[in-house]
Amino acid sequence: MDRDAQRHDPYAALRERNYVLYASGYIFSAVSLSMVTTALGWEIYERTRDAFMLGLVGVARALPVVVLALPAGHLVDVVDRRKVLAATQGGFAIIIGLMALVVSTSGSTWTLLGLAALMGCCRVGNGPARSALMPSLVSDAAFPNAIAWTTGLFQFAALSGPVLAGLLIDHFHASWPVLALAAVGCSALGVTAMLTRPRPSPRNSKRATRGLSIAAMGEGLRHLLREKLVLAAITLDLFAVLVGGATALMPVYAKEVYLVGARELGWLNAAPFVGALVMSLVLAHRPPMKRAGASLLWSVAGFGVCTIVFGLSKSMWLGLAALVVLGGLDSVSVYVRHILVPARTPEELRGRVSAVNSVFIECSNELGAFESGLVARVLGPVFSVVSGGVGTILVVIGVALAFPQLRTLGKIESIEGASQAAK
Repeated sequence: MDRDAQRHDPYAALRERNYVLYASGYIFSAVSLSMVTTALGWEIYERTRDAFMLGLVGVARALPVVVLALPAGHLVDVVDRRKVLAATQGGFAIIIGLMALVVSTSGSTWTLLGLAALMGCCRVGNGPARSALMPSLVSDAAFPNAIAWTTGLFQFAALSGPVLAGLLIDHFHASWPVLALAAVGCSALGVTAMLTRPRPSPRNSKRATRGLSIAAMGEGLRHLLREKLVLAAITLDLFAVLVGGATALMPVYAKEVYLVGARELGWLNAAPFVGALVMSLVLAHRPPMKRAGASLLWSVAGFGVCTIVFGLSKSMWLGLAALVVLGGLDSVSVYVRHILVPARTPEELRGRVSAVNSVFIECSNELGAFESGLVARVLGPVFSVVSGGVGTILVVIGVALAFPQLRTLGKIESIEGASQAAK
């Protein structure tokens, strides 16, 4: 048996108090936000019957991330990251509660889009705070295992959230009860994060000398441009998801292609996360990858192939199967990126680098949804999805040629050793 496999502890992160506290709140928050995505998509399409409007939801959530990423990342690096996390989770709860009120009183669709934009303002600080906080909550040795378990928790939440939302919408014949329940669940992570005790970090000694400035905010971007491996991984995700955003069209496929209702939409939204959850459990029980770069490239290429199969499927069962495999492959790429980015970033820059990363990753999802909705309106949903899958494969080829060091990336170094080397 491989020595790494013999030494690997698949439950290392779960033995640490900080991680258990973080994870217990994270699961409630992630399920709640996943429910919101399904409920909001259903509500918007039920009102408008327009795939383009689904794309506008993505734009509304993405624009604040683009505009505010640099100052938000700097804030995460100079303020207690737990407090940033608590504040943004509280913001989510308030905004989603207002969404429930708007829907229950038959308020304007444009008001819902405005509230989605406010959620984007919270996301711009929430994602970097979570990413930058995680390495200080667990030991260096347990960090890859913590990423695997956190990815699994996210996949479980993303699986159960749409199913629960679909069942509730089907039962109540309305989406506002889903939003009301989600508003309550979002506050959990803010509470548990404040109960953690992160390890002391070198950034604390630099807070007094690092004021808010354009130069300080840009340090994360400059580091990212120097660190080619991280830039390659983020670029791959940006363009692959930008052209392959098929999941934004789930309500269209449910209603127009498969001719099903809200309950089946919940299963369609959940299907990718079934595969992702299974893959996350496999990754948690295996030692770190020895050929991380090749695994990343092949997993994204496979994602593109599965997108094409889903786009061409006329049977809901074939579509579900393609989405399950797609989710498992996506989980591999998420796992590699979430270890690589902090491992190749000095601790005092992790908030800013994570913020720039959020522009690439989170906005690629939302702008990809807009692109898919726009193409679907002009050329139809099937063309939109299939062309997106083809585009994803072409992106993989382009990134592999442009960044040869990614093709040869082996086992990712320990987080402390790699981040010191990156300085």
